[in-house]
Amino acid sequence: MKKLILITFLIFAITAKSQEVKSLALKDAITYALENKADAKKAQLKVENSKYQIEEVRSRALPKISANASLTYNPILQTTFLDSGSFGGEPGNVIQATFGQTWSSVAGISLTQTLFDQSVFTGLKAAKSTREFYQINQQLTEEQVIERVANNYYQVYVQRQNLNVLDSTYINTNKVKNIIKGLFDNGLAKKIDLDRILVKISSIATQRQQVINAVQVQENTLKFYMGMPIETKIEIPYAAFEVSPQAFSQAPNTATRTEFLLVKKQEQLLEIQKKSLIAGYYPSLSLSAGYNYIGQGPQIPWGAKPADGVFWTDFSSVGLNLKVPIFSGFETRSKVSQADVALRSMQEDIKDTKLSLDLAYANAKTQIDNSMIIIQNQKGNAKLAKDVLTNTKNNYLQGLASLADLLDAENAHTEAQNNYTSAILGYKLAEIQLIKSKGQLRTLINN
Repeated sequence: MKKLILITFLIFAITAKSQEVKSLALKDAITYALENKADAKKAQLKVENSKYQIEEVRSRALPKISANASLTYNPILQTTFLDSGSFGGEPGNVIQATFGQTWSSVAGISLTQTLFDQSVFTGLKAAKSTREFYQINQQLTEEQVIERVANNYYQVYVQRQNLNVLDSTYINTNKVKNIIKGLFDNGLAKKIDLDRILVKISSIATQRQQVINAVQVQENTLKFYMGMPIETKIEIPYAAFEVSPQAFSQAPNTATRTEFLLVKKQEQLLEIQKKSLIAGYYPSLSLSAGYNYIGQGPQIPWGAKPADGVFWTDFSSVGLNLKVPIFSGFETRSKVSQADVALRSMQEDIKDTKLSLDLAYANAKTQIDNSMIIIQNQKGNAKLAKDVLTNTKNNYLQGLASLADLLDAENAHTEAQNNYTSAILGYKLAEIQLIKSKGQLRTLINN
């Protein structure tokens, strides 16, 4: 029985934990995404991998040392025919000479060192610039994660606000239904009025269910962009959004934008690539050295002695290797020309990127201004619609307004509230674009 109680308690605890609701402020959602979203993690891994790319290129400038060993069996030895006069014998006589031994074994160590290779030095610069490229790309990826999370966060908030409006409308309409039912039961209201209000309640319930579904879909989308398990329960705390005119003292400096820095770094990489190809015209110089020990005899040399007919000796060599390219069939020239075209194309992309960033700032600025006007108008409409609903409800109870008037006023009030909420969303989305155009998306974490 104790075990059963313990198991039941554990199951209850696990279930309760799985159903725990996680409260998320915007900065919490962004912080979670930066730590868990696959895009952000992969960008970090690329920066880490660039360190190893630098080490790989640097290794080309370091000495290469290797050990080698071999064992060779020669079942048929090579022979040649020589004039015996070469060995002090009678000239004109031909003797047959056998070269080598049946068994031979060589063990040694070799070293190669690059002394001059322009492509190695250029490659090292390229590797360092590639690391800087991935660092900028990581920053851009994180900004994209922040932007997506912020956009979806506000959309979830607005959907929930729309649900709150419908809940409030549903409660108020039910109150009216109860009043009409009381009047109908006392013979003071028509059945058609009761039927119409019941239809209205059913319609609100249907709309509410649609909004609940929309909220769930939007929440799942937010969790996806955060890298959060879909089954996690989240709650976005209510907060009055600050809506105030933005200061446009001066346009942001495009040169400091991450997107612009990224294409400039790509331009630098293409310049280095071109220099690397030009390095194909340069000569290269390397040093090689080796030391070897060889044993030969009629049997396997390992462990054998001269008494067994096996003799060991050593030999070594040191050399300089110079390679001077003379003619490559215009291959190098063609590659350099292609790299030059790619570089000029990137320079055009840089101009286009600057125009695009300037356009984004101008559009965000315009959208902010328009959103402020729309918000003020919708805020006034919502207040007016609420006053009209209150007056119409009082008039209906006093018999001075029809049920149709009351339902129309209620519809107008719900629509006005939803329009105001949508205007707030439009403002917040435009605000994100404005913050992005200033290169300040990370400030959302500090808010």
